[in-house]
Amino acid sequence: MDDAGGPGWVVLGRSRAGVVAAMLDASGAEVSRESIADQGLAGWVAHAESAWGPRWVWHDTPQWYAPLLADGVRVARCHDLRLSHAILASSAAVPADAAVRGASAWDASGGPRGEGRAPALFELEDVPASAGPPANLEAALEELQRQQVAIAASADPGRMRLLVAAESAGALIAAELHAAGLPWDAAEHDRILTDVLGERPPGGGPPAKLAAAAARVRESLGDPAVSLDSQPKLLRALHRAGVLVESTSRWELARHRHPAVPPLLEYKKLARLQSANGWSWLEEWVAGGRFRPVYVPGGVVTGRWASSGGGALQLPRQLRAAVRADPGWRLVVADVAQLEPRVLAAISGDLSLAEAARGRDLYAGIVDGGVLADRSEAKVALLGAMYGATSGDSGRLVPRLRRAFPRAMALVDEAARVGEDGGTVSTWLGRSSPPPTQAWRDLQSRATGADASDADESRARRHARDRGRFTRNFVVQGTAAEWALAWLADLRIRLAAMSPVDGADAAPRSGPVFQGRPHLALFLHDEVIVHTPAVHADAAARAVQEAADAAGRLLFGTFPIDFRLDVRITDTAAKD
Repeated sequence: MDDAGGPGWVVLGRSRAGVVAAMLDASGAEVSRESIADQGLAGWVAHAESAWGPRWVWHDTPQWYAPLLADGVRVARCHDLRLSHAILASSAAVPADAAVRGASAWDASGGPRGEGRAPALFELEDVPASAGPPANLEAALEELQRQQVAIAASADPGRMRLLVAAESAGALIAAELHAAGLPWDAAEHDRILTDVLGERPPGGGPPAKLAAAAARVRESLGDPAVSLDSQPKLLRALHRAGVLVESTSRWELARHRHPAVPPLLEYKKLARLQSANGWSWLEEWVAGGRFRPVYVPGGVVTGRWASSGGGALQLPRQLRAAVRADPGWRLVVADVAQLEPRVLAAISGDLSLAEAARGRDLYAGIVDGGVLADRSEAKVALLGAMYGATSGDSGRLVPRLRRAFPRAMALVDEAARVGEDGGTVSTWLGRSSPPPTQAWRDLQSRATGADASDADESRARRHARDRGRFTRNFVVQGTAAEWALAWLADLRIRLAAMSPVDGADAAPRSGPVFQGRPHLALFLHDEVIVHTPAVHADAAARAVQEAADAAGRLLFGTFPIDFRLDVRITDTAAKD
């Protein structure tokens, strides 16, 4: 039992009759059980949360928490067995013979971890939902036991415990973001689309400016019937016109000076807006003044979030003006400056790089230190070092960074070497990169055989370098995701402690839990948007920075790295 006399953990599972709750003490020993009818669950959880404040344990946060939020019930803490299993079952810090590695029913956890799929660092597109692990109580209790044993036996139980707690807090936040929604002005969205794409014809068809750009492309190519949305057909038309490109990517087209290229680039830009966030998107995803995307915590192998609907992680800059606070409310918009380079300084213990970041733009700090000539060079070089760029300006400038910041550069160089050799790397708290696929291993094996051809060796080296670039950034991007989770979790607590407003000052479209309270409304890797009653706007802005500082201390202790934020209190999320 906890200090208040209640259970420290409450494990929820389903039965034919409804829900069964197992109460565990702080050591994990079961002390009692209770059966609850489905219709009484929200009230029971609300009472238990108020009386005991336990850590709720369940197989999948969206399935359990979304109905509670709809009924006006918020919980402070949980342990998401599905997400925690995904971390523990693949972490190099967990013993190889740990039982959690053999719990196959819990491996159906979605995301990009399947065998044969290339590791994804930057995967922002929608990801499919999975069937998921079992929801019954006995399965949950058994998995919780396996996970607790794995954490205790890990190389650093404190870090691993913090990682699964942060991941589970992220699951709560993702559900709350969906429940509260992002304030969205549909009329402003429509105005922007009409301004950018042109009026929609009454009888259907493409909007005016998109149709005009398509007409100019076809005229310049001398092909009035070519389909601009079919890459094979468009490529053939370009080749016939003398534009010898291998793809229709923006960067490759821009290298050619042909009358068809400018209108084609314009068409592609407009068509992307039309397909990704046009009127169909507006009708599907915005209702009642709210955009409610479906976030997928841990949907990318580094621990970054993905989306299974709505494209929340690809909010176009030109539509940000449609994000508008409710009357009497404000938005607090906060961006972290150079998050990944700051994280690199912290995990490598590079005091020189930390000094360049202290209280200022990190790239400007590198210039002030005499390492590179201007900010653009500093940015290109440092990003190149973290992402494995070996040619062009990055390749020329990275050696100067190695001399100035040897500890930081040594860390990413070693991570790349491990990846090229087929090994795995881990983040600061212990999330590990997936092992190479069997196809990758077979490729490397063929290249070392007696009958290997030059092509085999070249292909194996290329794939080894690709894997090295992946592991090089995995340690940085993954740790940045951990810092962001700690930031969100701390900020969530601070916002919940602020007094609610009611009556005419409330925002009922944010749902029963958040209609009177400051709350998180959007998360984009290194940016948060808080929707807050105007009376709390200044306090919410302070909370955003204080939470960032607390997250840095939680992960990196006394290491002197600060996380610089650009914080604005505003009515709209538009950027200049």
